[in-house]
Amino acid sequence: MSLPQQLREESDFDQLPGNIPISATVADIEEKKGFIDYFRFVVEVKTKGGSKYLIYRRYREFFNLHQSLENKYSPQDPDRPGPNTCVLPPLPGKIYIGNKKDIAESRIPELNTYMKRLLGLPTWLLLDDTLRMFFYQTEQDSQHEPRALRRLRPPTRKVKTVKAPKMDLFSSPRAEAMFDFRGNGKAELNLKRGEVIFLLRRVNADWLEGTVNNQTGIFPESFVKIIKPLPESDSESEGGGHTYSCLRCFLLTPSGVETRDVCVQEALTIQPTYNELLSRMRNVFKVDDIALNYRDPEGDLIRLLDDEDVQLMIREGRRLQDTVKRPVNQFPWELHVTMASDLSVYGSEP
Repeated sequence: MSLPQQLREESDFDQLPGNIPISATVADIEEKKGFIDYFRFVVEVKTKGGSKYLIYRRYREFFNLHQSLENKYSPQDPDRPGPNTCVLPPLPGKIYIGNKKDIAESRIPELNTYMKRLLGLPTWLLLDDTLRMFFYQTEQDSQHEPRALRRLRPPTRKVKTVKAPKMDLFSSPRAEAMFDFRGNGKAELNLKRGEVIFLLRRVNADWLEGTVNNQTGIFPESFVKIIKPLPESDSESEGGGHTYSCLRCFLLTPSGVETRDVCVQEALTIQPTYNELLSRMRNVFKVDDIALNYRDPEGDLIRLLDDEDVQLMIREGRRLQDTVKRPVNQFPWELHVTMASDLSVYGSEP
């Protein structure tokens, strides 16, 4: 690099505003649970002015950023870039099969390299609105509390082990499992008959949160016998932590109807997309070839095909909310899952 060119680039950098991102590192990954579970990357961003903050981005947001920058700045001939073009660093490609957590973990070093090279491109590209908005800390980013940030810990960090105080087993709210229960996803506990669960809070009228075998999660109250109940003050409105909502689902098959109450970390006012519901039901019932339906006021099954059908189902459910009494924190609408190839209705109305 010639001396005039080096001085010009240093001068350009000096003229950049202080809030321009100059480095970014993946600090951790976090799982987001809802109608569809996914992992997002916790990214620590450093600006030219010296400030540091965290942002939370999914892989698809990295992908959309890369596509936008490619459309704007990639030269038609990479060997002959023009004055307003540059060769972007490669972004790791999409992966469609495999464990979501393992995929996210494997992408961390690749995304760190990608962001390092991206923010090392010519200074004029750092002023691009799309790039600046990607690394901008939104209000939602600033309000989110990080969990671990394990990637930012020094490798020689010593962890002090503190012995937990002995729990008074006879004074703690607790219950005994009367049946085996297999939880659906990490939010729900797996219980074995005879185990004692220490109760933490009531989620709603039908579900409790507790801990057993060093695992914490939620479980249906109908599967346990309460030995010592929670204090009256530990109500769903006063309990801490996440609040859960239940979606009642029916799998209709020639052999009968299977009913499941699926707990999600979403508010009752949420309006999921068709694809989110389809993905979640495939995971819940472990069947791929399914169709989603709902019952209209006449009791007939109406098939869902897109987001507009989902909106109609939710409107119908809310309209009938006053006439059908449901448990606390249960969605006013239900899903009826059938095989995609079946056009007939199996079984009677639940």
